[in-house]
Amino acid sequence: MAEWIALTGLAVSALPGRIVGQAPEGAVDHPRFRQQVLGWQQAFARAPGSDWALYFEDTLAFAAALLGAWHAGKRVFLGGDNLPATLDGLRLRVDGFAGDVPAAYRPLPPAAGAEGTLLPLDEDQLELVVFTSGSTGAPSAIVKRMRQLTREVDALQAAFGEQLEGAQVHGTVSHQHIYGLLFRVLWPLAAGRAIQPRRFFHEDLVSALAQGPSVLVATPAHLKRLPEQLDWSSLQGRLRAVFSSGGPLPEEAAVQARALLGVAPTEVFGSSETGGIAWRRWSAGQPQWHPLPGVVWRIQDGCLAVSSPHLVDDAWWQTQDRVEADAEAGHSFRLLGRADRIVKIEERRVSLDALEHQLRAHPAVQDVRVLVLPGAREQLAAVVVPQPADAAGWDDARRRRQAQALGAHLASSHDAVTRPRRWRFVDELPLNAQGKVTAAALAALFRPLFPTVQWQQRDAEAAVLQLPLEADLIAFDGHFPQAKILPGVVQLDWAIHYAREAFAMPPRFARMDALKFQHVARPGDCLQLTLGWNAATSVLSFRYVSDHGVHASGRVVFGDA
Repeated sequence: MAEWIALTGLAVSALPGRIVGQAPEGAVDHPRFRQQVLGWQQAFARAPGSDWALYFEDTLAFAAALLGAWHAGKRVFLGGDNLPATLDGLRLRVDGFAGDVPAAYRPLPPAAGAEGTLLPLDEDQLELVVFTSGSTGAPSAIVKRMRQLTREVDALQAAFGEQLEGAQVHGTVSHQHIYGLLFRVLWPLAAGRAIQPRRFFHEDLVSALAQGPSVLVATPAHLKRLPEQLDWSSLQGRLRAVFSSGGPLPEEAAVQARALLGVAPTEVFGSSETGGIAWRRWSAGQPQWHPLPGVVWRIQDGCLAVSSPHLVDDAWWQTQDRVEADAEAGHSFRLLGRADRIVKIEERRVSLDALEHQLRAHPAVQDVRVLVLPGAREQLAAVVVPQPADAAGWDDARRRRQAQALGAHLASSHDAVTRPRRWRFVDELPLNAQGKVTAAALAALFRPLFPTVQWQQRDAEAAVLQLPLEADLIAFDGHFPQAKILPGVVQLDWAIHYAREAFAMPPRFARMDALKFQHVARPGDCLQLTLGWNAATSVLSFRYVSDHGVHASGRVVFGDA
């Protein structure tokens, strides 16, 4: 059993034989790691100022620099990425940078050949600063005293440590965020579990996990995409635990992960502000949340409020997470969703307000709303009123150009995951009877008006096309809700719409002849639409058929304007 070392003494004395982790050149033992910490301590001690920002791709290099900065009495700032906007924002707050940042930011190098002693760290004085989107949408600095991090590591060990003895720690999450920092750096260092490099690809991960007793620190985005064709059986019981945090883990992803990995995922709930709050294990069904050791909770105004050693003081912290007590499970609870406009996309926390604010700053934008589109993979979407409001006359090429321009406008501060992927340009936002813009009305703009068609024949007098009827077509909304069917008026509209794409037709609708609706069309059906055009008489004929038979047919007469 590896000796437990409190965070305050992680690098004080060299411990031969204790493996800290894996570097590109091989295993790193504790004496070598301590030497790296000393190099950073001396470099930071000579550097002016008290506030320094760290960004490292390599987890062990980051761990050494973090402890070196703390041993030099520095306050450490963590940016979630090294995008220009992030670094420029940090530059206003810090005295310098260290790590994998461009040369323009003059990153501090470690001192070479450093020798000396290291005293225990003062957990009541040392601080770490992380950033998260607050309720206003502006990035908020969250100050963490080392004491809070120490108590949280203690809680994780008390809750889960017994099952992880001797395991190596693998992960898909970054140590630059609080979840990765705790689970992949601080907790393993204290418990004597070897830290492994971050793995991005499933194939590499399978091979690494199969080498010995392992822990996987992952996210819902990663667990939702486990390829079934990989040889997960090669793990053969070596995987001791799978942790997931950063966003809700869907039940279907938890069930699949349990089946493939042979371990029920343990989901951890919390935030940068509160630290860890609760956990649940997906052994079966929808499990309830259990508070972590030391965490006390209550329901306040319908939302979860917590008090714990992970907070800066003894005051209660009210979250924006709606909650209900689980009457059948004692002190556990169930979460009911968020009460604000902070959302998580691929476990990245995103403020919809902040995105809207930045988009409105673009000279081509008059107004905008950003929303989340549900699905197997949630996406951000934006509904934009351009300046001037003339979107009705735009063609597809202009819409693409405008979407690309607005995406580029956001690129300095938002990566591809946290930028809108889908765009709609409208002359005015949709309003309900109360004059409000509703989420449902915005979402409807992204649902298809027409099916995705396949043209099988298309000439001057005849056309044949296939129309698969997807369930999300707007045409199915509100028409016999108990049994969705395709309205006859929609079938007529589609026939005219596609006929105008195929033929040169007069603009004026005159009348309908011989219109028949014989069988209903439902979601999942695939219709074949046959169109005929008689230019001499200006008559359009149409006929819808499927495996169920003839659905509708008729003629439409047109005239000149």
